[in-house]
Amino acid sequence: MTKTSNAMWGGRFSAGPDAIMEAINASIDFDKRLARQDIEGSRAHAAMLAAQGIITDKDAEAIREGLLTVLSEIEAGDFQFSKALEDIHMNVEARLKEIIGEPAGRLHTARSRNDQVAVDFRLWVRDQCDAVDGALEALMKALIGQAEAAADWVMPGFTHLQTAQPVTWGHHMLAYVEMLNRDRSRFADARKRMNESPLGGAALAGTGFNIDRHMTAEALGFDRPSANSLDSTSDRDFALEFLAAASICAMHLSRFAEELVIWSSAQFRFVVMSDQWSTGSSIMPQKKNPDAAELIRAKIGRIFGANVALMTVMKGLPLTYSKDMQEDKEQVFDAADNLMLSLAAMTGMVETMAPQRENLRKSAASGFSTATDLADWLVRELGMPFRDAHHVTGALVAMAEGKGCDLPDLTIEDMKSVHDNINEGVFDVLTVEASVMSRQSYGGTSPVQVKKQIARWKELLA
Repeated sequence: MTKTSNAMWGGRFSAGPDAIMEAINASIDFDKRLARQDIEGSRAHAAMLAAQGIITDKDAEAIREGLLTVLSEIEAGDFQFSKALEDIHMNVEARLKEIIGEPAGRLHTARSRNDQVAVDFRLWVRDQCDAVDGALEALMKALIGQAEAAADWVMPGFTHLQTAQPVTWGHHMLAYVEMLNRDRSRFADARKRMNESPLGGAALAGTGFNIDRHMTAEALGFDRPSANSLDSTSDRDFALEFLAAASICAMHLSRFAEELVIWSSAQFRFVVMSDQWSTGSSIMPQKKNPDAAELIRAKIGRIFGANVALMTVMKGLPLTYSKDMQEDKEQVFDAADNLMLSLAAMTGMVETMAPQRENLRKSAASGFSTATDLADWLVRELGMPFRDAHHVTGALVAMAEGKGCDLPDLTIEDMKSVHDNINEGVFDVLTVEASVMSRQSYGGTSPVQVKKQIARWKELLA
């Protein structure tokens, strides 16, 4: 096989890897996404080396300017990546040497690719936490918009996908706002914990050069340098936490996507999805398929898979760095891409979907959905123990089912045949509107409570 040499390895190796070794060892096809972070970290490192007198100001300036040239070439699409140079770090350094010559060789003083990749990857994941936060906020605002537009519209609330009690459309939309806000807090919490700089951990033991790790940490926006060089170079908890938060977030998106698939079906007709987020059938002209929702529902598999894959990579590794850890980035990149795509698609669907008020109300009134209101009325008005009220209500439900009608359609005589003390006042609580209006407890589905929550969220997100 054809041999290729890698001069960056130095004098230890007399021959380069063959094609298969090159293919399995190289990471440039995916870690080139770290180019901006790699150059950002190198510029901070060079400035610190100069400040500490480890390299000259002249060399540091040449390095800084040369790195900007490299970045501009990459961003313009003019950079020639080489698989023989393995990774983004070697590719950047090799090109830097072509541009500025000997000073490029001084850049790697007092660092290793181990702490270099650790800081690059941490910077990238930190940036992604910020991007996800913005996308989550946009989706939350879209949901709040839907909630505000139909805060008091009545719809069925489900347990076991069976009609349970009436709720309001606004309340249902705000349930997902709560979920997504927890997602935001998880990403924010992970970001705070990951915000320590591993730069200066070097290969694993730190360095004998008089470096200033606090200077580079501050330059890169970290709160502090990491406190243990062994942990600095081998830690990937930040990536795992990102994937864990992404998995929970994707699960929330998948749950809502499932509801949209159900709600837009001919059997439910709760919402009409915009043509922008639907597709047709190649053979059935009547079809309008919620493909975007279905794809979001499926994306969670990739994100869950990335989480499990990286956990598996890391689970048996001794300290510190092992080449296994090269398998960390592709999983995170793919998960991040798919999460951002799913958030954007869900935001578009929510902004453009049209809830169908009459269909929502009709469904809310079916399935004896006000049975609990009847039981509560028996407790409140007749002083009946709840278990007895539950039994009486169950008998009335059975009667209505036998008559082929709903609870509000029973006569007062029907009601009295089960319990003689029931009076006409019972009918005041058997409409779906009365049901939702009565749920005035904090966090309840009453339109009054829903509007208070909408106001709270709008203020929080202002």
